[in-house]
Amino acid sequence: MTDPALSVEGVSFRYGDRQALHDVTFAVQPGEIFGLLGPNGGGKTTLFRILSTTLPVQQGRATLAGHDVAASPDAVRRTIGVTFQSPSLDPKLTVGENLTYQGHLYGMTGATLKQRCDDLLNRLGLSDRRSDIAETLSGGLKRRVEIAKSLLHEPRILLLDEPSTGLDPGARHDLWRYLSQLRSEAGVTVMVTTHLMEEAERCDRLGLLSKGELVALGTPDELRTSVGGDCITVQPVEPGSDLPTRIRERFEVDVQEVDGAIRVEREQGHELVRDLVAAFPNAVKSVAFGKPTLEDVFIQRTGHHFWDEEPSDS
Repeated sequence: MTDPALSVEGVSFRYGDRQALHDVTFAVQPGEIFGLLGPNGGGKTTLFRILSTTLPVQQGRATLAGHDVAASPDAVRRTIGVTFQSPSLDPKLTVGENLTYQGHLYGMTGATLKQRCDDLLNRLGLSDRRSDIAETLSGGLKRRVEIAKSLLHEPRILLLDEPSTGLDPGARHDLWRYLSQLRSEAGVTVMVTTHLMEEAERCDRLGLLSKGELVALGTPDELRTSVGGDCITVQPVEPGSDLPTRIRERFEVDVQEVDGAIRVEREQGHELVRDLVAAFPNAVKSVAFGKPTLEDVFIQRTGHHFWDEEPSDS
């Protein structure tokens, strides 16, 4: 079996008394687009900083392309390309100058650097922007230049922290089209952190992070299928009533209470909706029915909505 491009084994991290990550373990295969999905404060950025060598490994082990993050950080940095959530362009320099100075940081000069810049500007549709001052670019164009910078030294692994931040839908689509092209044509492994469900759907596999713990791992289809049926959400007339118990006993189903609502998973859920309303006509305010989503997976695994977590790290 091929060795993973990226491996995280039992990684934990604390900020003082606060546990930001707890025993996180997963592996990313070569040429895979892997997403870390979670709300702000779920631990994504802490893990991203560890993998990009900007935070130390406190507990556990992480390797990228076979290099241990703690033991060989310089080798890791030569292997990876990184696009942080915060902008890293010098706004007063041109697009070409930003790339040139990035290349110098990796010891690239002369014809080799020029050829690499030309290739990336062409591939990312930026050739006609080479002389534009960075601060005059749109959000989508700035993001493309950020990615071009991270790819100059031909990394084997690309790490992207919330890459769609500030992008409109069109620019977001273009970004993901390019990431897929990069994976298929150059074999680059991509790891993305995101809080966007739509973005997560584009990944080959996902890890769901909640309050520093990895609560689910698999392809988007596998995760949705794991819910085990249709999802029914009941809003009771009287929150806090015994309706959850009555539903559980009457229909012999597992019931979750989430923010005052009652959540049930059931095959052929439309039939349960009909029977439930008929059984408790005066206790049910409304019923929503639908196929499982990644949000439903998150609720099933954590017992609360995606956005209900207290922020811990960005």
